[in-house]
Amino acid sequence: MADKTAPKKKLSVIKRARQSEKRKLRNQSVKTKIKTYTIKAEKALLSKERDNIDKTLKEAVKTISSAVSKGITHKNTASRKISRLAKKAFLLSGQEEKISLKKQEQEASVSGQETSPKSKV
Repeated sequence: MADKTAPKKKLSVIKRARQSEKRKLRNQSVKTKIKTYTIKAEKALLSKERDNIDKTLKEAVKTISSAVSKGITHKNTASRKISRLAKKAFLLSGQEEKISLKKQEQEASVSGQETSPKSKV
């Protein structure tokens, strides 16, 4: 009576373990790829080579988006990563100067015009 053997593992448990291991390896490689392309894009931004920036940024966005479609990362996480990369690219490309000048021009034109009160009918 004291002699109990361990219960046999069911085939479904063994299969699930195999699947889990495969997914773990795939997810790991895709996440590593995302990190690699993100770092490459950030380095390209610092080098300020326009062709290189576009190429690496496109590759990073493509990798992040494919991870979402495969269910490896959540769509909000991917969106946040893409947004941060795009924001860095925008700020380092010198576009913020052009935008600030346009805003100043718009503010000057708005302040120069008098708004007429609406007539009541």
